[in-house]
Amino acid sequence: MSDKPAVVLVHGFWGGAAHWAKVIVELARKGYTSIHAVELPLTSLADDAGRTRKMIAQQQGPVLLVGHSYGGAVITEAGDQPNVAGLVYIAAFAPDAGESPGGITQQHLPAAAANLAPDSDGYLWIKPDKFHESFCQDLTPDEALVMAVTQKAPLASTFGDTITAPAWKKKPSWYQISSEDRMIAPENEQRMSARLGAKKVITLAASHASLASMPAEVAALIDEAARESARR
Repeated sequence: MSDKPAVVLVHGFWGGAAHWAKVIVELARKGYTSIHAVELPLTSLADDAGRTRKMIAQQQGPVLLVGHSYGGAVITEAGDQPNVAGLVYIAAFAPDAGESPGGITQQHLPAAAANLAPDSDGYLWIKPDKFHESFCQDLTPDEALVMAVTQKAPLASTFGDTITAPAWKKKPSWYQISSEDRMIAPENEQRMSARLGAKKVITLAASHASLASMPAEVAALIDEAARESARR
């Protein structure tokens, strides 16, 4: 049996589990054998937290939850499970009780706010021709093209879903700020990370897609969190 916890990776808006591809490879190289990337429906916070809880329940031992972007709200809502050892936020929302990703966004609008477009079915997209500059300006044009074409739009109403009991008030946490983020204002990331009482906060000169542009650094933070969680 490995002494490393299971790592459950939770993606955000406009992407899927495959956004973690490079981090998964980095973690595997570090000896992690129990890595799981949840595929969220992005239909409501309740649906997404429910899907994540099911993944957590499938693990036999301790679990380290890692959330990117909106995935941070999901792990905040779903993370108060007995076998969750810690929470890692990657350029992510970490709302308090009664807060929503949309409400936090309004406090400091991100640079790319104008590049979001709703469709007639209630889904919210990043305009494909604006995806590279908005979400992942530090990736190659080819990588950005694939992300833009395969983006998974959330129901816009999900932005307004509020947290009930934030798991970060009970579980240890770690946070990575992206200083060049255009999807979540860095000011919001700084404020959220400060109030977590996180064991460690790092800042990367990265876009919102730090998990893809700086996977080694992101995986190193996850590894540090996993090692410290295992000692608790």
